[in-house]
Amino acid sequence: MRQILLSTAKILVSAALLYLALRKVDFSDLVSRLGFDGTGWIALAVAVTLLQVLVSALRWREISADCGAPLSVARALRYCMIGSFFNQTLPSSIGGDAMRLWLVGQGPAGWRAAAYSVFVDRAIGLIALAVLICVSLPWSYQLIGNPQGRLALLFVDCAALAAGGGFLLLGRLNWPWLGTMRALNHLRACSLITGRAIFGREHRLKIAFLSLFIHVQAVVIAWCVVRAIEAPIHFGDLFLLVPPVMLITMMPISIAGWGVREASMALIFGYAGLATGEGVNISLLFGAVFFLVGVLGGLVWIVSVERAEKKPAPIELTE
Repeated sequence: MRQILLSTAKILVSAALLYLALRKVDFSDLVSRLGFDGTGWIALAVAVTLLQVLVSALRWREISADCGAPLSVARALRYCMIGSFFNQTLPSSIGGDAMRLWLVGQGPAGWRAAAYSVFVDRAIGLIALAVLICVSLPWSYQLIGNPQGRLALLFVDCAALAAGGGFLLLGRLNWPWLGTMRALNHLRACSLITGRAIFGREHRLKIAFLSLFIHVQAVVIAWCVVRAIEAPIHFGDLFLLVPPVMLITMMPISIAGWGVREASMALIFGYAGLATGEGVNISLLFGAVFFLVGVLGGLVWIVSVERAEKKPAPIELTE
């Protein structure tokens, strides 16, 4: 019953935000602006998104090995493609993470190692995105002249950095009472693995590069969408505006980020003195690109061996 209520709430959030964002969108004008050349740019955006899935799989493979759940490149890529499908179909922007957990958990590694690998992968992605936004703040402040916009950007980034920093600090604390709580024990274990991945000599450069490359690819995807409709937006503007939107979209309060992404894009475009309608147009096509990749992920799921296995069982993390 609780899950049904949460899913319903997320559907309502997506519907409400989409309604507010799409009230002034002229869909006939948007379709006419695409044309033949625009379709080519959308195809390129899909190709870049598929490359992004591959890069994500490579990073997850590095992390999963440290968590005791080693994956081959092919298997990690297959699971990430399947995850992209469930990101679009489950009522959350992290539905694909739950599916990746289930797929790995069925194997010999077990549920704990699977959960650790997915959680640490998500945590590193969040930290990398927050750091990228923080580093670009001086240029973002030049673009966003609105005081409220600057404050909102600073708040979102500081919140993400605080969450990431607090999570990393948790693994370093040796307070005895922390060991009495099972959930905190698991979080501390994930924190230690995340710290080794980020600061350890063995993987840090590779994981840092892959993490930043994933977020840069998101900007490139948005740029392809901009070129598809010939919107008057510069690549540098997108580099500063898209990462904060991606950070907000990571909140699991809607279906695949729909509604949240459009509202956030319109708001931040307005703060930057750009046309809010163009922000919504870009966000819609951006989401459509990921939906198309999700469809391809669904085809991978249909032909996968894992689909023939039994239905997911309840997940229990053991000591």
